[in-house]
Amino acid sequence: MHYREVATEREFCCRLETGGDWRAQLEELAADEEIEAAWFTGLGAVQDAEVWFYDQETCEYDAVTFDEPLEVAACVGNVADLDGEPFAHTHAVLSRPSGGALAGHLDAATVWAGELYVRVFEEPLVREHDETTDLDLWL
Repeated sequence: MHYREVATEREFCCRLETGGDWRAQLEELAADEEIEAAWFTGLGAVQDAEVWFYDQETCEYDAVTFDEPLEVAACVGNVADLDGEPFAHTHAVLSRPSGGALAGHLDAATVWAGELYVRVFEEPLVREHDETTDLDLWL
């Protein structure tokens, strides 16, 4: 395990704009507020979603698109620097009217309504390539 102590410097409560992209709005906040590292949680609803699942054998993401209204029962992630740009690593549990759930890496989603809590760290998190997982991870 790799770890380090972090201190927080700012916190934000955000309401996402209807019709905008969920993850893009997070990255816009990070760029506008010069956030280099943060942890966030959120909830709301989206009109559609593209969810990625990381295949550990092929080390590739498989994308699945859902063109239907979904509740964002839970959204969690972090903001870190990736190739000089803010990257919002976003995971979500989405639910259908039946109560059935789907989950994964939320790559894109059109917001119907969304609320976020963002806690900003003092020190930046920088993603670097990890040979073992073939992912860009921080620390």
